[in-house]
Amino acid sequence: MRTIGMLGGMSWESSAEYYRLLNEGSRHRLGGHRTVPSVLLSVDFAEVVAMQEAGAWSRAGSFLADAARRVQQAGADLIVLCTNTMHQVAEAVEEAVDVPFVHIVDAAAQRIAASGCEKVGLLGTRHTMELDFYRARMRDRHGIEVVVPTEPDRTLVHDVIYRELTRGRVEDSSREQYVRVIRELADRGAEAVVLGCTEITLLVGQQDSPLPLFDSTRLHVEHALDLALG
Repeated sequence: MRTIGMLGGMSWESSAEYYRLLNEGSRHRLGGHRTVPSVLLSVDFAEVVAMQEAGAWSRAGSFLADAARRVQQAGADLIVLCTNTMHQVAEAVEEAVDVPFVHIVDAAAQRIAASGCEKVGLLGTRHTMELDFYRARMRDRHGIEVVVPTEPDRTLVHDVIYRELTRGRVEDSSREQYVRVIRELADRGAEAVVLGCTEITLLVGQQDSPLPLFDSTRLHVEHALDLALG
């Protein structure tokens, strides 16, 4: 049984969700009191946000690469980066360690491809929706087309994440707006929607959505458990 290393704190709310899902998944798969060993290093999210806003991705890559080395030194046999947005610097993190790095886009894409969907909507931070790291990996490695909301909806989706969800606020009015955005993605041909921010699951669930949802957080955890249990 491998030890799962979690590089988190971006935000701590989503990292808590990772830890919960990991242990619930372990209990479901193994039974009784069995859990998969894990280590968690939580960084200061304020530092990460500052680098995001400044577009200092190289510095952010070095920052998280150093953190990943510390996670490996703590005993991790594989590493998950508990955030979608910071997979912008996944290559730097992966190159910094000698253990497998579990990429969140691959975990989501494998399940999407298995479902038969070929075109999906993507909700996430502005960085995830507008930078190419997410859409390109979906397209080039997995053959899945990704569409994102138009403006001003990208701003709305982003602002709800940073002004509400990462600060512990879950508002019914924001849920209604997200559902509206999902309907518009459906009108543009999306067959399903990827929740490409680890906090969005705190706001929107399948019971709210007119389209099938692929929860990147849950799929990331499930894939890590597959690897840990071998």
